[in-house]
Amino acid sequence: MKKLTIALALAVGAALSLGSVVAQAKLPAPPAQSDAEKAAVAEKTKLTAAADAESLGKSQDRAVENYKKNKGIVDKPAAATKDAGKKK
Repeated sequence: MKKLTIALALAVGAALSLGSVVAQAKLPAPPAQSDAEKAAVAEKTKLTAAADAESLGKSQDRAVENYKKNKGIVDKPAAATKDAGKKK
């Protein structure tokens, strides 16, 4: 029984190692892009990056507002802090 288990384990190990070697085929190279296609891809990437940055900024602002609300922090108006130290 023990020899059968060892033989079975070796057979499974050999099959897995053979399968992993066969599965490592190279993919074909993507087709070459023209200059117009490259420019279109670059423009799309640029617009996506700008939209992502704007979305991130809005999310960060919401997180700050939520933090301040839950901590009980009150923002002072900017005009009041500038004029507070000045004499008229």
